[in-house]
Amino acid sequence: MGQVRTIGVDVGGTKIAAGLVDEDGQVSATTRRDTPSTDPERIEEAISDVVRDLSYGQEIEAVGLAAAGLVDADRSTVLFAPNLAWRREPLRDAVEKRCGVPVVVENDANAAAWGEARFGAGRGEAYVVMLTVGTGLGGGIVLAGRMYRGRNGIAAEFGHMTVEEGGRRCGCGSRGCWERYASGTALVREAQELATVSPATSTRLLELAGGHAERITGMDISRAAQEGDDAALECFGVIGTWLGHGMAALSAAFDPGTFVLGGGVAEAGEVLRGPTVRALEERLTARSYRPAPKVEMAELGSLAGIVGAADLARQR
Repeated sequence: MGQVRTIGVDVGGTKIAAGLVDEDGQVSATTRRDTPSTDPERIEEAISDVVRDLSYGQEIEAVGLAAAGLVDADRSTVLFAPNLAWRREPLRDAVEKRCGVPVVVENDANAAAWGEARFGAGRGEAYVVMLTVGTGLGGGIVLAGRMYRGRNGIAAEFGHMTVEEGGRRCGCGSRGCWERYASGTALVREAQELATVSPATSTRLLELAGGHAERITGMDISRAAQEGDDAALECFGVIGTWLGHGMAALSAAFDPGTFVLGGGVAEAGEVLRGPTVRALEERLTARSYRPAPKVEMAELGSLAGIVGAADLARQR
C-alpha cells in the first residue's frame, strides 16, 4: 500500500492552488484553478475539481482548505471573506458532500504559519509567530506546538491592531491599523511620497517607474533596494521600523522564540529584515535580561498555505 496523503487547498481571491502533501510536508503534485469569486457554489465546485485531480490513484486521508477569510472555531464555516462571496458559508460540509473525505477549514494565514512552524523557517521551535507582509498584514500564532485560534477562531488579525490613534484610515473602518504602516501598500505609499516631495533623492525609483512617482511599484522599490539605492532602503527602513515595534508588542504578549516574516514584501530579504530586527530589539521589554526572539524569513513561499492546511487536516 502506498503512503496515505492529505491534500492542501489554498483558496485566494484570484486563484485556487492545491497540492498533494505527505507527512513530512513534501508536495508531490500541484494543480490550480481561477477563483470564481462571486459565486459560492462555483467556488466549491472548483475546490472539488482540484481535489479530484490530485486524488486520482491516491489514498487520501483528508483535505485541508486554507481560506482567505475569518473561519469559526470549529474550523467548518467561513464567517466572512473580504474578497470572496462567503458570508457564514458552511464550507466544510459543502466540500465533504462533494468529495466524500473529511475536510478541515483554516484561515489562510494560520495555515501558512503552521506550515512554516512545522516544516519551514520555524521548525524545531514550539513558539512561533508568523507575519505575512503583503497588500495587508496578517499572520498566525503557534504556542507550545499548537495553533492558537482564540475563542471565536479569529485570532492573529494582526493588521488591525491600532498602532497610531486617529491615524491613517483603514478599509476595516478604523484608523491607525498596523497594516496601514507595515505592508506592501504602506511601502509603495512611502516611496511615492518620497519621490514626489524629494525627486532629487529618488532618481532610481523614478527611473524604474518611467519618471512618474505614482507608478512606483513594490517590485521597483525591492529592485532599487537590492541595488543599494538610499531612497529605497529608507522606505524599507520606515516599514521595518513599524514592523519591529509592533513585533516588540507581540513579544510582550506571546513571548515567541521565533518570528517568521512571509508574504510578498518579505521576499526582499535582508533589506526588510535588518531594520525590523533593529526596531524589535530597541523596543523589546527587558531586553537586557532576556534572549531576543529570532527573526527568520519564510522558506516555503507560495506552498506554505497548502502544506500547512494539509498537515492541519492530517492532525484534525
